[in-house]
Amino acid sequence: MAEEGVSKKDETKKGDHPKDEKKESKKGGEHKGEHKDHKEEKAKKPARVEPKKDESKKDENFRYIVRLVNTDIDGNKPTVIGLQSVKGVGSRVAEIIANRANVMRTEKIGNLDDAKVDELEKLIISYGEYVPAWAVNRQMDFETGEDMHIVGVDLEVRRKDDINIMKMIRCYKGVRHEGGQKVRGQRTRSNGRTGLTLGVMRQRQLQPGAAPAAAGGAPAPAAEKKEEKPAAAAKPAAAAKPAAAAPAAKK
Repeated sequence: MAEEGVSKKDETKKGDHPKDEKKESKKGGEHKGEHKDHKEEKAKKPARVEPKKDESKKDENFRYIVRLVNTDIDGNKPTVIGLQSVKGVGSRVAEIIANRANVMRTEKIGNLDDAKVDELEKLIISYGEYVPAWAVNRQMDFETGEDMHIVGVDLEVRRKDDINIMKMIRCYKGVRHEGGQKVRGQRTRSNGRTGLTLGVMRQRQLQPGAAPAAAGGAPAPAAEKKEEKPAAAAKPAAAAKPAAAAPAAKK
């Protein structure tokens, strides 16, 4: 009886396993079906369309060319980079002007309104008034003796005037400018050559056992030929010896 009870329990246990497997398989099938349904729903749903930016508003306010100090600046450039298009405005000057005007460094200069552009232009022109003397590009002007910062077309005009003054007073820099040579002490042996093309003279290296050249620049074989001539002239002197011995025999 005990064995039959054990066998029935075992049978019931064995019988439970296939049922559980079937249930699990059904559950797995349900999950798979749910996944398929989700995929189908996603496929049916239209793709999300991002809202487009109002390009019309951008075109109305955005300026592709900004005019500053008689200079055309690309409106797509950041403010700090765009300001450097003006002659006499470098990276340091551009950052000082942008900070003083409360403009973001990365803000495109084409997005700025007319009031900000006018403010930037005024700050560029009056840059020498609110910065120390060492931050300007023209200290102790030749005519006025003042410290000033020159920008735009005036910078090129002043530079040409300074070169003409140096030529007129015939100083060293002026003479070098006239000849088109380097002015600031650069080397001129290999760079900055002007006029006719000239080669580089090099000393010839002597081979081992070769005689050095003469002081006058003549090659060594010519010296050997000069030494051979006195040897050829010694033959007539040897022939004259018997004539000198003849008077001695008469005595």
